[in-house]
Amino acid sequence: MSKQDGRDRQVSASSVDSSTATILHVDLDAFFASVELLDRPELAHLPVIVAGKSMRSVVTAANYPARKYGVRSALPLSQALRLCPKAIVLEPHFDRYRHYSTLVMEIFDGVTPLVERLGIDEAFLDVSGAGLIGNPAQVAAVIRRRVQQETRLTCSVGAASTKFVAKLASGRAKPDGVLVVPADQTLAFLHPLPVGALWGVGAVTEEALTRRGLRTIGDIARSPIAALQRAVGDASGLKLHDLANGRDPRSVTTASVEKSVGHEVTFEVDTVNADDLRRELLRQANAVAVRMRTAGWVGRTVVLKLRYDDFTTITRSRTLAESTDVGRRIYEEVRSIYDALGRHNPVRLIGVRMEQLSEGDDQQLGLWDEDEDWREAEDTIDAVTARFGRGMLRPASLLKAEAPRGDAQNAHRIDYEPPR
Repeated sequence: MSKQDGRDRQVSASSVDSSTATILHVDLDAFFASVELLDRPELAHLPVIVAGKSMRSVVTAANYPARKYGVRSALPLSQALRLCPKAIVLEPHFDRYRHYSTLVMEIFDGVTPLVERLGIDEAFLDVSGAGLIGNPAQVAAVIRRRVQQETRLTCSVGAASTKFVAKLASGRAKPDGVLVVPADQTLAFLHPLPVGALWGVGAVTEEALTRRGLRTIGDIARSPIAALQRAVGDASGLKLHDLANGRDPRSVTTASVEKSVGHEVTFEVDTVNADDLRRELLRQANAVAVRMRTAGWVGRTVVLKLRYDDFTTITRSRTLAESTDVGRRIYEEVRSIYDALGRHNPVRLIGVRMEQLSEGDDQQLGLWDEDEDWREAEDTIDAVTARFGRGMLRPASLLKAEAPRGDAQNAHRIDYEPPR
């Protein structure tokens, strides 16, 4: 699979028959870095990293010249600069990313009503009904031209008969290209690729497959389903076999499903102070709850994330008997998870996340609502905040000196997952 640095770039000839490739995956090229470079065009051919000021930051994005040195998102900035000492570091501006994302999504909406957003910089489009514009390859050309003209950004497009193959194709076309995979060429495109290119194959699954001599998608396709299921489990084995044989029945859907709501922070200085860490958990739990209530969500699974000074990262979760949007309940659960872990090495990053989200109207409270008092208190805080602004009311424990927090880009996060 492509290393996403452009060296494996593959694009289609203009004469390709795209009539059967009606699902497009459009992905903006190195989006955050490209937005930062709009005002610094003289840097476009130099290695550029987007990250916070602190050397304890992680890489938010890297342009293609930087990626050729092995720099990638989520890499510690200090490590990225060891790989590419001459890289230029620019601070992120998330308000600008949202602005340009809105412009691009409006272009997509003008092409077809069937747009499935996958976060801020990519989407699936079903263009089977866009015949007035042209065939799928022509629609892709229109999208790329409009994105460039209206935003000065570039995007790559994969066109195929299934979502999985379209997403693979857009990755191969980067940067600034189009790759069309007609339906009758799907297997010829898929089978030479490494097993790691399959959707859902991470490092552990890839190792389990390669130990059995399954190194390419073609190997997976030719393998008996029972053998795959012994290697990776019943459900995963069947899914991988289907994908390897080009079977992906999912359609493009316009409904987005929020996977999780979470906050996390990277400390400027590693800490072992339990009071500071618990106070940070309380702050994050309340922030998560506010965002859930604002969006009308409740969640059932509480997740704690910890990264230690040696970059070891762990997550632990607990599923509640009933869904909640109460910050105090989230805090008590995540603190219980934290305390149960016992002694901790110095902590570099800490985060709180809620998963298994559903509409708040669907929440079913038991006969006794143990969180009734806290629920009323937090509703009051929401009302005061709406009238007077955030910070007028807050838990007393948060009035104490807070633990030093790090990079702005790591201070909060919402994750999205497309419908499966």
